[in-house]
Amino acid sequence: MKHSAIITYILVVMFLIAQIIGLAVIAAYSPVIEEVQDENGTILNVTHYNMPYGTNPPQDTNEKYTLISIITAFIIALALMVLLMSLRAETFLRIWFFVVVVLAIGITINAAIQSIPYSSFIALLISLPLAYLKIFKRHIVVHNFTELLIYPGIASIFVPLLNIWTTLILLVIISLYDIYAVWHTGFMQKMARYQIKKLRVFSGLFIPYIHNKIKLIRSKSNASKKSIKVNVAILGGGDIVFPIIVAGVVLRQFGLVPAIIVSLGATIALSILFYFSEKGKFYPAMPFISAGCFAAIGLIYIIY
Repeated sequence: MKHSAIITYILVVMFLIAQIIGLAVIAAYSPVIEEVQDENGTILNVTHYNMPYGTNPPQDTNEKYTLISIITAFIIALALMVLLMSLRAETFLRIWFFVVVVLAIGITINAAIQSIPYSSFIALLISLPLAYLKIFKRHIVVHNFTELLIYPGIASIFVPLLNIWTTLILLVIISLYDIYAVWHTGFMQKMARYQIKKLRVFSGLFIPYIHNKIKLIRSKSNASKKSIKVNVAILGGGDIVFPIIVAGVVLRQFGLVPAIIVSLGATIALSILFYFSEKGKFYPAMPFISAGCFAAIGLIYIIY
């Protein structure tokens, strides 16, 4: 394994927790269809999602064009990220990350308290200090805790825009990009190093640790003032949010149990990747996670 058993276990458990929270948030924003009458007396079905901060999806979305829009937005965001990295615009990127984190955490918290008056405002008040500690103070516990809240909020925005088939196409595209960016260009590694060292904010799970052998050498050599190499176990945010989106779409179309099957399939696939990964090597996680999602969806179609 690339990391120790305990570190691998922590990453997998945190991944699964994020998936479970994601399903809970998406279920909380389940659409409610209401019949309304227009000026001509025609009865229309209007879908309400009750999502905060203006994140409700538009009525009568076309999944085909929505998929194209999502891919286009992804390309634009990636190009903008590369441009800002080259310009060393760390301050702007931190502010960008801060705004996204505040809104995403707010959406997740609001899902749990939406029965309370002014829930979206209260959720925003809670998310602001958490986002501040995460982005500007680099608190490792707050960082990983907020990661569990960020991606469910983001996923809940995209789930209403997709169906099973457009989601599977999106998985294939993202997996191919991940393979290219990790194994061919090394862009994902460069971006991760930039976020950790320069931006000092990483979009994903982040667990620094020291090997037991190094701890022993340090204690024996009394080298408290010497620099010690700290290993880092990471899992990118995309590797967390995309399986939540898949499970959320399955939740809307098939129900809770099939959605849990998808989450478990993604978790098992990630566990297999961690088990067979080797130290010093980098792996694109999305192809493996996508394979787990595909296998789970295939099983769902067989059962249901």
